[in-house]
Amino acid sequence: MSAQGVQHPPAVGAGEVVSLSIVATLYRSEPYVVEFCDRAAAAARAIGKDFEIILVNDGSPDGALRVAKEYADVHPEVTVVDLSRNFGHHQAMMAGLSHSHGSLVFLIDSDLEEEPEWLIDFSKKLSESGADVVYGVQAARRGGLFERVSGYLYYVVVQALTGLPIPSNLVTARLMTRRYVDALTRFEEREIDIAGLWALTGFLQVPHTIKKHSTSATTYTLALKVRLLIDSVSSFSSAPLIGIFYFGVLVSALAGLFLCYLILNRYFLDTPLSGWTSVMASVWLLGGLQISFIGVIGIYLAKVFTEAKRRPNTIVREIYAQPQTRAKSESANAE
Repeated sequence: MSAQGVQHPPAVGAGEVVSLSIVATLYRSEPYVVEFCDRAAAAARAIGKDFEIILVNDGSPDGALRVAKEYADVHPEVTVVDLSRNFGHHQAMMAGLSHSHGSLVFLIDSDLEEEPEWLIDFSKKLSESGADVVYGVQAARRGGLFERVSGYLYYVVVQALTGLPIPSNLVTARLMTRRYVDALTRFEEREIDIAGLWALTGFLQVPHTIKKHSTSATTYTLALKVRLLIDSVSSFSSAPLIGIFYFGVLVSALAGLFLCYLILNRYFLDTPLSGWTSVMASVWLLGGLQISFIGVIGIYLAKVFTEAKRRPNTIVREIYAQPQTRAKSESANAE
């Protein structure tokens, strides 16, 4: 220690055994790459960690890859993993985690809506709690009334049908131990719902309340949110299939009661039957329900179809890093 205070260890080349890996994905991230890396590096140095930064380009249509490569050319702690196309946010995050080497891994979005400086508070809470994960949750969900209500309903439905303790208003930012990351990356499903996998992996996980900023328009449209809801439920719960069975039992029981009523009406009350309107309504209702239920079964069959083909979650086109860094990374991966 000098008169200037504690001397923080410098960044090391990515691929070495390091104390901290900072993992982020790139998609329409060109305006944020440089500032994100600078701030993330400063936060790592503030807690006295030697570190690497892993940037995963998820087929970004802007110049994010070019900017990231230029940054990596002069910063040996940065490695850019360029995927062959856009595979999706969750798949890209898993790819980044698979390429990390740190004993701690800080996963965060690169668009600066989540602050790299959260690493400092997350690290302190991880040490104090003895947990394997510290994750960020929003004190209040961003957006208008529809955004807040739809987000609330999403978590209510997913928690009710899957039984997983998925926290409401969860964000990407989380600090994880190596043993947790190793356990998380053992999951091999092709259609990834990463929030469910975070919960399913287990270990002691503690929340940290944060305030998420708004720097860009969300890429999660209503259609995408509905798709995520369907994927979340069908990936972690068989409740819809079991619900179909019980609904069929209920309809059969009601039909049996109605049949008894018709028999009593015909032989004992001799009351004329009403017209065919109710009959046609029943036919259309049950027909629609049957088609919907077949659709639910089809969703699960599609899951089985996708998983059975065992296609890779992501394909890496190129890894950009300084030559000595890449050599060390390939050696570490081979081991």
